[in-house]
Amino acid sequence: MVETTKNFAVGRRKEAVARVKLLPGKGDIIVNRKPYEKYFLRETDRIIIKQPLQITNTLNKYDIYANIKGGGLTGQAGALRHSISRALISIEPQLRGLLRKQGFLSRDPRMKERKKYGQKGARKRFQWTKR
Repeated sequence: MVETTKNFAVGRRKEAVARVKLLPGKGDIIVNRKPYEKYFLRETDRIIIKQPLQITNTLNKYDIYANIKGGGLTGQAGALRHSISRALISIEPQLRGLLRKQGFLSRDPRMKERKKYGQKGARKRFQWTKR
């Protein structure tokens, strides 16, 4: 059986990359082969992940299988939200306007600034001494 709908997407935030596959189901979210409640221990991260599903009323319509690499847990949650939003519009294009209005389709461009040579960090300088 060949599926005609594209049901996978990639989302990114900071250094985190989330690859998601959406399948028709009852609303299970599996992250790196664990239930998302066991992977994301902070309640705020769990809320961030569910936002696109709650806004589009598809919370119990799809099972989500995610593979996440890199970054910290909050960055991974943001990447997962981005990829879920992208996967939803690949399956149901009419949801695009709703998700765009909430800002879930925009990749958050904020990254860690690189360390500069001759300095202690990105902005901090070494202490100047007179003698």
